[in-house]
Amino acid sequence: MSLEENTITCGDAFDLLRKVEDASVDLIICDGPYGVTQNEWDKVPSIQDFNLDLIQCFSAKLKDGGTVYLFGKQDCIDFIDYRPYLNLKTKIVWYQPSRLAQGRLSYTNNYDVICFFVKGKKPNRFNLDAIRVAQLVELEHRLRCERVPSVTNGKYAKTRFNETGKNPGDVWGDIKQLTYKSKELVSRNALNTIQKPEQLIERLIRASSNPGDLVLDPFAGVGTCPVVCKRNDRRFLAFERNPDFVAIGLSRLEELDPGQNGLKFAKVF
Repeated sequence: MSLEENTITCGDAFDLLRKVEDASVDLIICDGPYGVTQNEWDKVPSIQDFNLDLIQCFSAKLKDGGTVYLFGKQDCIDFIDYRPYLNLKTKIVWYQPSRLAQGRLSYTNNYDVICFFVKGKKPNRFNLDAIRVAQLVELEHRLRCERVPSVTNGKYAKTRFNETGKNPGDVWGDIKQLTYKSKELVSRNALNTIQKPEQLIERLIRASSNPGDLVLDPFAGVGTCPVVCKRNDRRFLAFERNPDFVAIGLSRLEELDPGQNGLKFAKVF
């Protein structure tokens, strides 16, 4: 049985991944277990082995040049050989200085990582102009640097200040985590562990897909990725095993387009 696009299917991610057509997906946003909390959904014997199983599945489902963004902690892909399946381009650091936890025997963790993988040597999509951020360097100083002889006569001679902004780099501190006071928060049970800011997911989707592309979210939670996909004219496949979260996600989708009959529970697998 084929999966239904543009809705959230209630079921186990690995079971549903087997039903996805091979080489059909342009982008995968994977915000699944981290293996660090006591939540039932987060209890996995080894997060590295778990993620390697995911990477193997993702490789088969992606088109050549397709992209995966895999969320986790700093050791989420340590000690595993993902190279036969996907090429790791970089680890994005999502910096969250507002975390309250204070380590007593070590330094408090203030970031998540987002592993940026590509199937093949280079991505089919990297839409830099869609995700540029404000320049932090004062304009006159930047222009002055461009006129330095070592720059004008060197390998970076064609580099120029872009008035629309710069590449966001691989450390993101401009997107804040949700709090209890965030208007975007839809469930306190999803705070910090499940619901990510729409702005964060939107940056990934806009960077690595085009309108009409197919995005896969195997751990949809309360539906943030599907909502962002719909708002940005991307097709999506989304899976979530918690029926309460599925209901929340579908409600969010319906709010974007009231009365659309196509948004409903897909068959539970």
